[in-house]
Amino acid sequence: MKKKLKIRGVAYGTSWRKQRKLWQAALSTLNPNPTDSCPLYLNYATVAALPCRVSRHNSPSAAHFITRLVRTCLPPGAHRCIVMVCEQPEVFASACALARAFPLFTHRSGASRRLEKKTVTVEFFLVGQDNGPVEVSTLQCLANATDGVRLAARIVDTPCNEMNTDTFLEEINKVGKELGIIPTIIRDEELKTRGFGGIYGVGKAALHPPALAVLSHTPDGATQTIAWVGKGIVYDTGGLSIKGKTTMPGMKRDCGGAAAVLGAFRAAIKQGFKDNLHAVLCLAENSVGPNATRPDDIHLLYSGKTVEINNTDAEGRLVLADGVSYACKDLGADIILDMATLTGAQGIATGKYHAAVLTNSAEWEAACVKAGRKCGDLVHPLVYCPELHFSEFTSAVADMKNSVADRDNSPSSCAGLFIASHIGFDWPGVWVHLDIAAPVHAGERATGFGVALLLALFGRASEDPLLNLVSPLGCEVDVEEGDVERDSKRRRLV
Repeated sequence: MKKKLKIRGVAYGTSWRKQRKLWQAALSTLNPNPTDSCPLYLNYATVAALPCRVSRHNSPSAAHFITRLVRTCLPPGAHRCIVMVCEQPEVFASACALARAFPLFTHRSGASRRLEKKTVTVEFFLVGQDNGPVEVSTLQCLANATDGVRLAARIVDTPCNEMNTDTFLEEINKVGKELGIIPTIIRDEELKTRGFGGIYGVGKAALHPPALAVLSHTPDGATQTIAWVGKGIVYDTGGLSIKGKTTMPGMKRDCGGAAAVLGAFRAAIKQGFKDNLHAVLCLAENSVGPNATRPDDIHLLYSGKTVEINNTDAEGRLVLADGVSYACKDLGADIILDMATLTGAQGIATGKYHAAVLTNSAEWEAACVKAGRKCGDLVHPLVYCPELHFSEFTSAVADMKNSVADRDNSPSSCAGLFIASHIGFDWPGVWVHLDIAAPVHAGERATGFGVALLLALFGRASEDPLLNLVSPLGCEVDVEEGDVERDSKRRRLV
């Protein structure tokens, strides 16, 4: 059973003037710490308060709390309404947070028997500056962004017996058809023939063969070329370095990077993207079989560098190394961003809510952090120091190994550096690596993490005013820290 999510904007309605006494009484009971809620009208409605202030490493929108409140407080029913009270700069993050509360994938038998279609209507009540009615163009942007978030979450939630590499390619073709783009697809033995030893080596043992799929948007007047490279491991057994019974469940989520890139690409092109944009999706199932890669095998990757395999469970960096090399050599990208559920250590380094960013550019590191605060997909930097860390991959017989010698020496940073080494640490372009292993899910549900982040980070390349508003790049004046703190101290309601 699918829930349809409608988004619309309001300025000020007469319904807010009714029952003023009851409304004021409900508000007076709210004491958010960090949130609070109060049921109304025999639980037919609920008013909930978001935190009055947030710390500097959180989003002023309090996006995580929005999703949590809606999941726990929204009354049951087939036709439900959410009124979001917020300021204009928080609309984008709030909409994406609301979308996460309504996942599409379910195989519960009861859902398929329901005849009545469920709908959720979202209204935005703007306060503060720019508190007029929400523009139609803004609503369209929110609809496309939230559709992208839910698309990514659906792909990640779907188990591998359904979401294999063939099925993922069908999703890519579907998006391509919708946008009028014919994907470039390199599969199976052609990968081996053309030198994609990373993707081929990881996926060659699976029933469904590996693939490199590329969606390309090349508008007239483009001034730069951007490549988003997504890790699409549809299931990760660990290969012959096999995972245990407690660590393997949940590995259907190892395609979260590619799912986010696909969802963001769809939304970005629909909203009008002014530069060349390529979605490079590296798809494989890391399986076990007679043809599986063995530890000690040496693979020749697309970069021309050789890799000695010392851990088949460090497979994501191998497929991404081929992906970024292709973006550099064949697509001529000026900016390469790779997104992946790469390391379990990311959740230790930056936690469950913040993705980890590793980049050769201080400006883009700061931009990723700012974009995360503006869109709700939070980001925190990792140490970028290849001269100290890359020696972890030293091999006696190849250019490098694929896994570190010392797992206590910043393993998430090292994993990202492995990818960067295949375009070169002296490459003059911008390289950004985002490890989203922990925030790609909350409990047993996918979050669609990464879609909002990509849309916000590259918002200045969009024709859409809302995405321009949430983009951290191209702003002549940064908001002072005091203003951020002051803006965060206010009561907002769902």
